[in-house]
Amino acid sequence: MKIIIVGASGTMGTYLSSAFEKEHEIVRADRSGADVQVDITSPESIEEMYKKVGTFDAVISTAGPTFVGPWNKLTDKEFRQGIEGKMMGQINLVLIGQHYINAKGSFSLITGALTHDPQKNFANASAANGAVEGFVRAAAIELQNGIRINAVSPTVIENSPQYFPYFPGDIPVTMKQLEFGFRKSAFGANTGQVIKPH
Repeated sequence: MKIIIVGASGTMGTYLSSAFEKEHEIVRADRSGADVQVDITSPESIEEMYKKVGTFDAVISTAGPTFVGPWNKLTDKEFRQGIEGKMMGQINLVLIGQHYINAKGSFSLITGALTHDPQKNFANASAANGAVEGFVRAAAIELQNGIRINAVSPTVIENSPQYFPYFPGDIPVTMKQLEFGFRKSAFGANTGQVIKPH
């Protein structure tokens, strides 16, 4: 399979690219230093990425910039970081990508436990995650040609210890668990699901 990994230079994207390239053709997509450049906050940039890549079988998104910070500093401007990044960025990967993806392909988006288990400083991410999960359920009933869509929703991941203090009491998801969550999404039969790696 030919798989585009968006956010390929991040913690999750780097790991997943290495894990999947042993079995599949991987196209690394990121803001810089990847096989193809993309800024997911720009629909034009997303369209350009798909045109450069050509036909493909799956998209895995690990990208989703949001605002992290205290509630009393949250303004319209800060909140739009998550709306334009994690929410609309990923939604546009699908809205635009549906016209380029091969039949029976799949979209795997990233959300997170913050959707249903909010933590301090992450209101923006919670809202963006919830919107993406709602979109995934709705898109699943309308995507055509056997195309599937799912969201993978981990809690804090083991390779991001800088975030551990923000998630007291949460057992970090291992990178292998994360990988198998994305395997289930990209290669399984289900669609419209929120997959929680554990």
